[in-house]
Order: sequence, then structure tokens, then C-alpha cells
Amino acid sequence: MTAKQLTLGIALALAAPAGAQGEVLGTDRNACIAGSGPAIRVNVMGLKDRVGRLKLELYPANDDDFLKDDRDLIKEGKVFRRVWAETPEGGQVSLCIKAPRAGRYALLFTHDRDGRNKFDFWKDGAGFPSNRRLGRSRPKLQEAVIDVGSGVTVTNIRAQYLRGLGGFAPIG
Repeated sequence: MTAKQLTLGIALALAAPAGAQGEVLGTDRNACIAGSGPAIRVNVMGLKDRVGRLKLELYPANDDDFLKDDRDLIKEGKVFRRVWAETPEGGQVSLCIKAPRAGRYALLFTHDRDGRNKFDFWKDGAGFPSNRRLGRSRPKLQEAVIDVGSGVTVTNIRAQYLRGLGGFAPIG
């Protein structure tokens, strides 16, 4: 964990409402709660609404494998992990995903608003650790790269949704 990530994690814990800092969602939540990394705790901000499901996906940090079909990655023995969580009705949104080992990965967050498990460009939201405005082009690897330490790495992701002709951007 870098000094910046550690400082961010401490600041988030101190700024979180009482009881919210322990509320972690997703099928890997116990890894973040117990601090038994390597894992990534993602604090999601800027959700458009509180419907549907939330998803994190972990990919190898290279251009050939980033956003590649999960069946192909698994068949080739490459890193791929996915966790789901129901969108909570309110409060801070934090998700957890385990990493196979400390290292560099690519991380994708999606807000599957209709619950169909297929990204709907017109409705669903997405985000990456860089929090750069996505615009209209396909996301680039450098927007998604995250360095994961041996413990729990904390990052913030601001959800982005289609905002007219300018493409994907945060709401407000």
C-alpha cells in the first residue's frame, strides 16, 4: 500500500458517518472487513440512483487482456475476478474484491441499473480508479490500473453515466 492510499484510507474512515466505515458489500466483503488482503476496498461515489446491482471486475493490467471476455481469460489461466452486490437503499457504498496476490491490476466498476448483467450504454454507469472523465471513447488501461499491496488497498471511484453528446461523465 502506498502512503497516498494509506492516507486516503485513514481520511475516509475518519470522514465516514458512524457505522458506515464497517459496511462493506460484495461476495468478498470478509476479506476487507478482516483486513486479510490482498484485496481492494472501493468506495463508490456519485451513483445516479439506488436501483439494480453493483459489480467490480479485476483484470490483468495489460492492453491485450483489459476488458477481455471472462471466459477467455479463465480458459487461458489469467487473472479474472468478479463480485456482485445489491445496491443499498442509502448510505456509503463500499465494495470489496480479492486479488490473487499483491501486484498491478486493472479494476472496473459498473452500476447495472436494470439488473440484466449486460452493460446498457444508455442506462448503466461505470467507473475506474483514475476517476478521469470517460467521454465517448472505449476506456483505456491506464484509467483502470491499480497497485494492490499485501493488505487491503483502498480507492475511491466516482460513477459515470451517459451525459448527452459529451459521453460518460460524473453526475453533478
